[in-house]
Amino acid sequence: MKRLTVFTAIVFLLALSYRPEVRADDDDIECKAVTTTRIAGLFDRWNRSLATLDPEQVAANYAEGAVLLPTVSNVPRSSPEAIREYFVHFLEKQPIGRIDQRWITIGCNVAWDVGLYTFRLVDHGVARNVAARYSFVYRYEGGVWLIAHHHSSVLPEG
Repeated sequence: MKRLTVFTAIVFLLALSYRPEVRADDDDIECKAVTTTRIAGLFDRWNRSLATLDPEQVAANYAEGAVLLPTVSNVPRSSPEAIREYFVHFLEKQPIGRIDQRWITIGCNVAWDVGLYTFRLVDHGVARNVAARYSFVYRYEGGVWLIAHHHSSVLPEG
């Protein structure tokens, strides 16, 4: 649990330091009102896109410039093409995600959802559950909430 607390603190501090492009008129930035329920629903939207098994639909959840640190690959993905390519292969496992524990924090046009989730994956016809920790940092842009950062890693203590 101590590792999760440290992990959560790091994600929290990174999200606090997030600043969109600084402009001279920053005093005029309008913060989008949003609830924790709405932010929690963004995972559901992403999970539904996984169920389509269409990498284009999954990749559409990610903002331009997003970074994906994926669960089943050692390669960070930082372009729309690379994120889509990751999901081509991940979707072959027919993933279905379930949130087990979460913490949501909301800022000005940014929100983060961190915690633990479990994925049901199918490998060569055999289903298995994979417990992992996650962080999603969402950014509100162009009238929609998109994933700016997504990290997922298998729990190290099985």
